[in-house]
Amino acid sequence: MKTRAAILEELGKPLKIEEIEIPELKSGQVLVDIAYSGVCHTQVLEARGYRGEDKFLPHCLGHEGSGIVREIGPDVEKVKNGDKVILSWMQGHGINVPGTVYKRGNDNINSGGITTFSKQSVISENRLTVIPKDSKISLKDASMLGCALPTGIGAVKNVAKPKKGQSIAIFGAGGIGLCAIMGAKIEECNPIIAIDIIDKKLEESKAIGATHTINATSKDPVKELKNICPNGIDFAIESSGITKVMKQALESVKMRGGKAIVVGNAHHGETLNLDPHQFNLGKSILGTWGGDNDPDEDFSKYIEFVTSGKIELSNFTSKVYDLENINKALDDLENGKVLRPLIDMKLKVD
Repeated sequence: MKTRAAILEELGKPLKIEEIEIPELKSGQVLVDIAYSGVCHTQVLEARGYRGEDKFLPHCLGHEGSGIVREIGPDVEKVKNGDKVILSWMQGHGINVPGTVYKRGNDNINSGGITTFSKQSVISENRLTVIPKDSKISLKDASMLGCALPTGIGAVKNVAKPKKGQSIAIFGAGGIGLCAIMGAKIEECNPIIAIDIIDKKLEESKAIGATHTINATSKDPVKELKNICPNGIDFAIESSGITKVMKQALESVKMRGGKAIVVGNAHHGETLNLDPHQFNLGKSILGTWGGDNDPDEDFSKYIEFVTSGKIELSNFTSKVYDLENINKALDDLENGKVLRPLIDMKLKVD
């Protein structure tokens, strides 16, 4: 059986859309018909070579999506044929299979435990979460639960753990940052302050729950945050991946208990220089592995947030591309033209 997939052949070059041969499933592997794949900044970093040397070229890409189980390999118990599933790089329970190798003629095409830039994909069992049969969530919305939504909400709910009325600032209002804003609203933070350099993103931030916005191209965000919260903010979520912004996030939080949580991925080789006095002031800087989620526990809560209307995803899922236009999706995301591109595997766009 063959499928069409977007393949990274060479760093800095466009992905190639080609047919590859799907191998026989091994223990713990599941073949999924991909419905939608999200496109994350991680794929931009990988494709452009911003993550450094890539020892696995050529390989498939994509780490969030939704689909329907087509076939299960030996020993798989978590899913069955016909199940609707969320695909995520975040590991839940189940067998962990590092990856598979497809064939393109005589060439090997590598793949990780999850890849989603393809019509069908072999996925490790522990990267799948079953969507309850009685759930009204669409496969389109469910694709957002593979990375952006759980990372953003989890950074607030699982890492910051704010109390009602505590202040929070979100540095970077892209897909993950906007999800963090929605998470902060659910947790009843106040104020909720969004910082970005694109007015359209700040307008969207205000529409989904931000009480204040700051355009960092015209104002110093650290000074502006102190005007809003003279004693400093309780929490800062950094989702831009820019080291300068990570530093600003730490500088913005309050003495004796303020926490800055770094979500964004910096380019390979970049370093973060911090004034150690910030730590003498009783501040903390924390990292997070995708919002510290347990997919088998947390994803069901996020599904409920979507279906109950606590989270609105229409602006995230409004821009869709077909697989043939995957490179345009990457370009548009990198250039800030779209919040979160979605690849509709059944769509044909001229």
